[in-house]
Amino acid sequence: MSVRKKWPWVLLGAAAVLLMPWMVVLARTLPGSTQVDNWPLAWIGLDVLMATGCAATALLGLRGDARARLTASATASVAVLDAWFDITTAGTGTSLTEALLCAVAEGALAGACVRLALSKGRGPVDTR
Repeated sequence: MSVRKKWPWVLLGAAAVLLMPWMVVLARTLPGSTQVDNWPLAWIGLDVLMATGCAATALLGLRGDARARLTASATASVAVLDAWFDITTAGTGTSLTEALLCAVAEGALAGACVRLALSKGRGPVDTR
């Protein structure tokens, strides 16, 4: 692999290394709780991203467009992110139970999207 082709991978590796001390700073400085002004917008935004990803993946997949693998990958990421925030921001009791149930559904969606994203070949997406 030429140097020109390696630099994006090297930059990603460097970003991973640089994020480690940043996470330590955040762990030591962020407050345990905070007031959020646009709370509904944040949650609705994640669901809009997930629905848009599902729709884009479905449309591209039904057309046999290999780019469906890209949208499936992005949608899987959003689903995992949504599940993470559902669980980590939930209270206790019923709220946590609901978050865990949602996380199961989002995990299933993420798994299906990963399966589509990793489907073989460059042609149409194989949904078997």
